[in-house]
Amino acid sequence: MEIDAGEPELEISDRRADRPTFLTKIRFDEFDLPSEILAGLKDAGFVHCTPIQAEVLPLSLAGRDVAGRAQTGTGKTAAFLTTLFTRLLSRSDRKPGLPSGLIVAPTRELALQIYDDAEVLGRHTPLSLAAIVGGIGYRKQAETLRQGADIVICTPGRIIDYFKQGIFKTPGIEVLVIDEADRLFDLGFTKDMRYILRKLPHYEKRQSMLFSATLSHRVLALTYDYMNLPEFISVTPDEVTVEGVEQSLFHVGRNEKLSLLLGLLEREDWERVLIFVNTKTGVEWLTERLKGNGLPAEGITGDLLQRERLRLMKSFKEGRTRILLATDVASRGIHVEDISHVINYDLPQDPENYIHRIGRTARAGKAGRALSLASEDTVYHLEPIEKILGYKIPVVWPKDSWFAKDKSKPSLAKRGWGRKKSDRGSGLPRNKKRPSGRKPGKETIPQRKPASIFGLAPGSKSEEAQESIPARKDPPKRKKRRGRRRKGDGPK
Repeated sequence: MEIDAGEPELEISDRRADRPTFLTKIRFDEFDLPSEILAGLKDAGFVHCTPIQAEVLPLSLAGRDVAGRAQTGTGKTAAFLTTLFTRLLSRSDRKPGLPSGLIVAPTRELALQIYDDAEVLGRHTPLSLAAIVGGIGYRKQAETLRQGADIVICTPGRIIDYFKQGIFKTPGIEVLVIDEADRLFDLGFTKDMRYILRKLPHYEKRQSMLFSATLSHRVLALTYDYMNLPEFISVTPDEVTVEGVEQSLFHVGRNEKLSLLLGLLEREDWERVLIFVNTKTGVEWLTERLKGNGLPAEGITGDLLQRERLRLMKSFKEGRTRILLATDVASRGIHVEDISHVINYDLPQDPENYIHRIGRTARAGKAGRALSLASEDTVYHLEPIEKILGYKIPVVWPKDSWFAKDKSKPSLAKRGWGRKKSDRGSGLPRNKKRPSGRKPGKETIPQRKPASIFGLAPGSKSEEAQESIPARKDPPKRKKRRGRRRKGDGPK
């Protein structure tokens, strides 16, 4: 896996000086969009453009390539889908049976989310869609490509597989979209993306749009090599996070985090909550604790089967599961409307992940709350987070009445949680002592200490194991053979 979280972001010269500043909200119907697209936008509840949409659409609808820096939740999906649908509807010379649009996303969940959004926005158009992702429906997806789809929404690995088999054909691609380009690189898809781009028509024969949370060296290299002089558009992190997200920081001891979390869930008026934990084991542990307190919680981790992940996501979207716990890796593609609260049970090590996390709430202009718990083991991550934000997160000091009692019963003995270190892995209850293994009536033979020639320091890891080994004697010196010199040997 190729991860370079510390790569510096480049300063991009502002090429928007000749473009108007959008001080007032722009409506979608002010653009020259087909009636089918306007009907789809209305179905999705989109009336006014978000800042990224107001910046992107004038350029993309004119056929220009665009590289946008924007976080999740800014409305970039609607921006590139509107452009894609509009361009394909205006072209009557599309090659039948060949895909005309390609959207590449880093994770299955994000690709499927884009597919769901595309179904809503494009339901009044004759354009057909195909979701090509790994982990599910290999033969079914191959058959969908053989039958023909106008727009393919995919992850890199699966689409390359179909391309090498001759199932996915690229000569008809007119529009390319790369979403969350920085995450594609972080997840190790650098070579895959370059392979895909080399197989597409030349950048002068297609329109390309790229979106990324950061414009790092690697992302910019992609734009220079495979895009046609793109216009760079930026929505800065503070523009995203300040608008609609009410942030609060709680300083709390590690042993009181669960108690405070339970108290906050009692106090807050929440509809749907997304809780971030830094580790997979932590997600599993906290999920069981919340369930033990009667809360409708489920955990999603990276090693879950794809079918199970989709089931959990569907349950969360439909409101049957109202609390979802996830790690940063597993949360890619969680784009669910009406998440009222994002809770950072652990502060993230990567400050950019904080922006990604709180961007899951207050989407499309709605309000939301982001609560963060800073304990002694994660408070060191706070300074880089506030540095990237450019301001201090407001601190709230919890009262004693805000801490709720944990009513769950420990059921994690199989993982060793809550047991003494000496008992972990033994499979024994706490009150049961480990048998000594000595048979009654047999005398214990004293063990000799190892000789100093072994060079073992007292308390070393292998000292105990070496106590039962007898001291080794030096091997006897080999005597020199003194044979009788034969006649004629040696100097005369």
